[in-house]
Amino acid sequence: MHAWPASEVPALPGQGRDLRIHDTATDGPVTLDPGPVARIYVCGITPYDATHMGHAATYNAFDLVQRVWLDTKRQVHYVQNVTDVDDPLLERATRDGVDWADLAVQETTLFREDMTALRMLPPQHYIGAVEAIPGIVPLVERLRDLGAAYDLDGDIYFSVDADPHFGQVSNLDAAAMRVLSAERGGDPDRPGKKNPLDPMLWLAAREGEPSWDGGTLGRGRPGWHIECVAIALDHLGMTFDVQGGGSDLAFPHHEMGASHAQVLTGEFPMAKAYVHAGMVGLDGEKMSKSKGNLVFVSALRRDGVDPAAIRLALHSHHYRSDWEWTDQVLQDAVDRLGRWRAAVSRPDGPSADALVDEVREALANDLDAPAALAAVDRWAARQEAEGGTDIGAPGLVSRTVDALLGVAL
Repeated sequence: MHAWPASEVPALPGQGRDLRIHDTATDGPVTLDPGPVARIYVCGITPYDATHMGHAATYNAFDLVQRVWLDTKRQVHYVQNVTDVDDPLLERATRDGVDWADLAVQETTLFREDMTALRMLPPQHYIGAVEAIPGIVPLVERLRDLGAAYDLDGDIYFSVDADPHFGQVSNLDAAAMRVLSAERGGDPDRPGKKNPLDPMLWLAAREGEPSWDGGTLGRGRPGWHIECVAIALDHLGMTFDVQGGGSDLAFPHHEMGASHAQVLTGEFPMAKAYVHAGMVGLDGEKMSKSKGNLVFVSALRRDGVDPAAIRLALHSHHYRSDWEWTDQVLQDAVDRLGRWRAAVSRPDGPSADALVDEVREALANDLDAPAALAAVDRWAARQEAEGGTDIGAPGLVSRTVDALLGVAL
């Protein structure tokens, strides 16, 4: 599976700062020092509907992570998956009377178009669950051989008790985990499971559903968590720098994935930092496909909204915060974009050297994009009020905003 084209990232004078970011597992800040190549895995979409603002906010956060690392002169090895076979996709295809594979291709294509328009940096490896199945099967077989997986009426489950570190990503108690498991794709009430929290590794073939050769597992399809583990281990190895996604993935997805990987390899931890973006709401509820309260990136683009304004709207809220999408949020971003473009269109202006440092410092401090926007706002206000004589300043501001915020002025 191919990703989307990369926009050029301008080089800035000097060098950026190391990223200090909030780690869910320790519930505190960690300063990441990845070495010459930073490694990041971000969980991708299940392609049964278009990219909404909740998706966009998540991928925007991890685009900033990459930009901060690139500004430190590191290379970035970024991997993202596509869950192109799963219950929600199959259910939507049945509801709409379309082929599930065609629906997955259609929505993945639209996602790529949205990411291109928003100027999100693409992953080096963009891997679908279906294409990962040949690598998933031997991992499930190995977990079974290790005594960490068991058969239940043909389905294969992972035993969470096999990992002594289980629970150290989300830090939730068993009762809270059980509630979230039921809400987020698990089956804690299924009879016969060794532990109600045990997640599915391999779903035996069901009539009318797609299935693949699972070797000694029998025909079937992979569970959700093992998909990402197989892809991450194949392309990044253990103890990569950042495991990223929305805050609703901390449990069960990232918790279970970490346990799978740790049992498979005998190493700990799977990732140095588990980083989670907040939820975006609409009309008082989390924006989600199940609720249908969605604002789509593609719909805004069709209505003529500049993708740069969409990105500024996303940047106006700290990535870890839960926030509400409103018409005013978008209008404020449109107005800000207009002010910035007017400011950099002049032939000279106030020095921007301090601005570069301010934006770098803000983003290195747990991706504080609102503080970065405020720094550019102050420069634009000085430009409007008094101007300046530095002929390189407007260009430097444009390159800074482009390189570090992904917004083309």
